[in-house]
Amino acid sequence: MSERATREETVNVVWSGNWVAERLGVALEGGDELGDLLGLALRRNPKRAHLLVSNVLGKHVPQLPSVVHGAGYELGERVRALLGPQEARRAVVLGYAETATGLGHAVADGLRDAPYLHSTRRPVAGVAPAGGFEESHSHATSHLLLPEDRDLLAGGGPASTLVLVDDEFSTGNTVLNTVRALHALHPRERYVIVALVDMRSPADRDRLTAFAAEIGARVDLVTRAAGTVALPDGVLERGQALVAEQEARVPASAPPSVPVPARVTRVALDWPTGVPDGGRHGFTPDHRAALEAALPAMAERIAAALDGGAPGGGDDHGQDGDRDRIPAGEHDRDRSPARGQGQDRVRDQDRVRDQDRDQGRVRAPRRVLVLGFEELMYAPLRLGTALEELLGARAEVRYSTTTRSPVLAVDDPGYAIRTRLVFPAHDDPADGPGDRYAYNVAGAGFDAVVAVVDSTADTPALHAPDGLLARLAEHTGQVLLAVVPSYTPTPVQEPAVLPEPLRGPDFSSYAPDEVGWLLQDLSDTELEAPTEEREEAIQSGGAHYAESLPVEYQPSPAYQALFTAALETSAARIARAVGTVTETVLAERGPRPVLVSLARAGTPVGVLMRRWARHRHGLDLPHYAISIVRGRGIDATALRWLAAHHDPADVVFVDGWTGKGAITRELAAAVEVFEASGGPAGFDPEIAVLADPGGCVRTYGTREDFLIPSACLNSTVSGLISRTVLRADLVGPDDFHGGKFYRELAASDVSNHFLDTVAARFDDVAAEVDDATKELLAADRAPTWEGWAAVERISEEYGIHDVNLVKPGVGETTRVLLRRVPWKILARRGAGPDLEHIRLLAEQRGVPVEEVDDLPYSCVGLIHPRFTRGATGADGKAVAAGSPVADGGEAVREA
Repeated sequence: MSERATREETVNVVWSGNWVAERLGVALEGGDELGDLLGLALRRNPKRAHLLVSNVLGKHVPQLPSVVHGAGYELGERVRALLGPQEARRAVVLGYAETATGLGHAVADGLRDAPYLHSTRRPVAGVAPAGGFEESHSHATSHLLLPEDRDLLAGGGPASTLVLVDDEFSTGNTVLNTVRALHALHPRERYVIVALVDMRSPADRDRLTAFAAEIGARVDLVTRAAGTVALPDGVLERGQALVAEQEARVPASAPPSVPVPARVTRVALDWPTGVPDGGRHGFTPDHRAALEAALPAMAERIAAALDGGAPGGGDDHGQDGDRDRIPAGEHDRDRSPARGQGQDRVRDQDRVRDQDRDQGRVRAPRRVLVLGFEELMYAPLRLGTALEELLGARAEVRYSTTTRSPVLAVDDPGYAIRTRLVFPAHDDPADGPGDRYAYNVAGAGFDAVVAVVDSTADTPALHAPDGLLARLAEHTGQVLLAVVPSYTPTPVQEPAVLPEPLRGPDFSSYAPDEVGWLLQDLSDTELEAPTEEREEAIQSGGAHYAESLPVEYQPSPAYQALFTAALETSAARIARAVGTVTETVLAERGPRPVLVSLARAGTPVGVLMRRWARHRHGLDLPHYAISIVRGRGIDATALRWLAAHHDPADVVFVDGWTGKGAITRELAAAVEVFEASGGPAGFDPEIAVLADPGGCVRTYGTREDFLIPSACLNSTVSGLISRTVLRADLVGPDDFHGGKFYRELAASDVSNHFLDTVAARFDDVAAEVDDATKELLAADRAPTWEGWAAVERISEEYGIHDVNLVKPGVGETTRVLLRRVPWKILARRGAGPDLEHIRLLAEQRGVPVEEVDDLPYSCVGLIHPRFTRGATGADGKAVAAGSPVADGGEAVREA
């Protein structure tokens, strides 16, 4: 039997928590495995005296990489068995910085198909936090969540499981803070909490149970061992005094133990392109597969560098005299039944070394430490497992990492932290410079140390005379530096500060709480152009319709009287449709939808829906107005603002009515483009409308095509706001689309009169709304697109050949007569009073009205297909001077 194997039987039989237990009365109460898994040390921390030191985590105590990774992997397999393979694929694993970043990653490996993210204390330029939480007992409390994929934490929907991984579950405060913060953003039905040890008190256990019931979620725990920590009264004060006493006796850091510091050699890993260095920004199953494929080659590069090093080395330069200083409990852990393979490997290594020494052969370093760096735990761990597998019996490979945590070192077999190296931080931390630590490295007999850092931490401070590499070189025969490239997420181009919504009375005549306009104020910009000039530019391709505004039509006394009469006649009909569509939205998208109306036709409807929800249910729903432009899409800046302030899944887009469904299709395409370009996901492009005569949506108040008085006017029934403007010289990539507030038209404003008149009928129609809603919710409301088919037919029959020039329905026909150059109006025979204002406007503009049969709408407006100034026929020929159209549409402006 080798000398090393003999010592394994007689050394380190003392529990590595005895020193603390004897002096402070701290005790671990629980199963027998707790003593194998945990030792005790003392913190320099004003919040907690003791530190539970894990023997299988690889943070403070060097351990076989296979044991460290296997501990997390086994827990991951248990979670997979708990959830089942299908739900495991939909789960997201979240590990805690800094101690559990590698453990959490190993748990994700055990789940096999789950993506992984860990919290971080390192802010990353250009990456906005997706959340954060506090760790109350830690020396460094703020945790940031910086996923590259902003939807990663949303997982597979509300039913997906979030798996939270920490090294120990001591009070449950960190988990409660995390779940509370994330549940507010992405509520889910299930959480699984994973830890190596559960050391909560009964009161802490009850608190988590009550919290789970409060949020209505199932919470499962998966741990390797459970117990409690018995803490006598006054332990914090006595522990602080003991730390001060010990630090006055011993040096802050272990003194050098080799006569000549080792050289430092850089080894090129050839890290696989595109694979993150860890889970700080997310790590997917595809990343995992790419890393697994690259690990053997990287291990071979490290091994080659080790083979090229000097023989022997270590604290004793090849002597075995300091082997007894291996940290307490390390060899006993190798003998545990769960880690018998580790024990066999150590004995095989000793046998090979003894044979080599007897035969005079020079071998590679016999005892190698792969040393990770703070949160960078997983990459060095996997390099360690690959190196362990490659070298086999030729060398003993151990793994641990540096840390921010200040812990007292006591060179006693009954204490878990035997030695401490102190060096300055070398990654330009956000909280400023400070000391960092490597524990149980000095005096552990390592012939070589492979220091693994990310490129962010490969700084002059790392290579300084008092830096980590120099301190390691004082305690080993060879130091290798392996640098993993720091993963940089693809930057999302977002403004530092998104603009805020505009509100009345500064912008619009609506009350401030009625609607927030996601627009920029262009009221002082000259944007209006004569109708014919705009039409000619639009049809010639010289301009887009959203680059200018038509001159606002001011109604004649006769037209104003028509509006008033129509409003009085149809107020109850509109109220019924408002109630029906609102109740449908609350039933299917509730309980607290965010109403986002498509400016500006949708805005009065959105305000009325908000009023209904408040009147009938006491709900105060958020309501915003957003710009969408045919052919140009939706305002992406406004969508980003909404996503920053609300859950996109809660957003319900609102419009006044459908025509042929062009905006319905435009919105669906625009949301798809927005998400594909990196915008926040989760917006539902389905539109809720007051009237859907075209059969284009499934959420509506009615499918009748009748006069909605708000369609009769322009800004004077829409809060005195213009239609929206999108022009490159006025709207930048991070600006809202533009709009104008026509303050000068206040004397003609009927916006609030319209709202008040309709809202006054809410009680009258309540019973009808209840019946209609019940009927709609039970009906097949799938879009028929009947209107689109009719538009295509009309376009061909009338020789227009452009569906964009066919505007079906009362609302769209009204807008043709007010804003565009109309050619003809098609009216369904017998349409009656709903078309009185259409006939009046057509008469004023000299536009013929044709009575037709088989029309799914009450009317259809045809824009002139080949407009040149003064043209009346489809062939574009001009009419005689003196006609209303030939005179530039003066009949409209005079009206």
